[in-house]
Amino acid sequence: MTDSKPDESTEANPPTAVLIATTKDARASLSGRREVRMSSFPFKVGRESRNSVVRQPVHTELRLGVAPQLNDEYLLEPSWADILHISREHFAIEWLGQKFFVVDRGSACGTIVAGTVVGGNRTGGRIELHSGDEILVGTNSSPYVFRFEIVEAS
Repeated sequence: MTDSKPDESTEANPPTAVLIATTKDARASLSGRREVRMSSFPFKVGRESRNSVVRQPVHTELRLGVAPQLNDEYLLEPSWADILHISREHFAIEWLGQKFFVVDRGSACGTIVAGTVVGGNRTGGRIELHSGDEILVGTNSSPYVFRFEIVEAS
C-alpha cells in the first residue's frame, strides 16, 4: 500500500516564507512584530491560551515548560473579545511536492485563503497557497489578516 502524501523527509529544501501582518490586530497578535519568518515545515499557528490579558510586549514562542508546544507561532487574542477567531491549534503551512499549502487544523471558525473558506466547525481542510495570498484567521469578519510571501533564496 502506497501513501499518496509525499514523505516530508524526502522533500527538497523549501524556500523561506513569511507571514506578514496586514492589519493592526494581526500585528498586535504577533506582539507588535510585522512578520513571521518560516523555514521549516509544517509550521503550526494557533492562539496563545495561557494569558488572560494581552500585555505588550509578550514573548510567547517559548512556553516556559508549562504546557506542551502545540504551535511554532502563538498568536495573541484578547480574552475580553466578544468572539474568539483564533483556535488554539488553528492552521499549519506545509511544503509538499514543491508547493505550499494551508491546512486548517480543525479550527472552530475556519481559515480563509485568497477568499476560499477552508475548514471551520472543526472539519479541517487543505488548500494550495501562493505567494501574495491573503490569509484570514477565522471568519470573514476576523481582524487577523496576514499575507503569505515566498522569500527567494539568495
